[in-house]
Amino acid sequence: MKPEHKKAALNRLKTARGHLDAVISMVEEERYCPDVMKQVSAVQGSLEKVNRVLLQNHVETCVMHAVEDGRSEQIVDELLESLRYAPGITGP
Repeated sequence: MKPEHKKAALNRLKTARGHLDAVISMVEEERYCPDVMKQVSAVQGSLEKVNRVLLQNHVETCVMHAVEDGRSEQIVDELLESLRYAPGITGP
């Protein structure tokens, strides 16, 4: 993984962890449901950003190397499979 992508992914994951800890506290405190839902949405957004970083890294590294090695068909199939795990990027 490229160092800049690793750093970005880890920072975003740590942010998501902080948000999730806050959401857990909100549920334990029985806070107003729409407020909790808003925070859950923030956690989901943070995780979608991690997926964008991971996808960017994958394209810039693995996909590029596979194309250079003549494995275009295989990597296209793999890339399409990877996109299944990133609905926030590609839509429902």
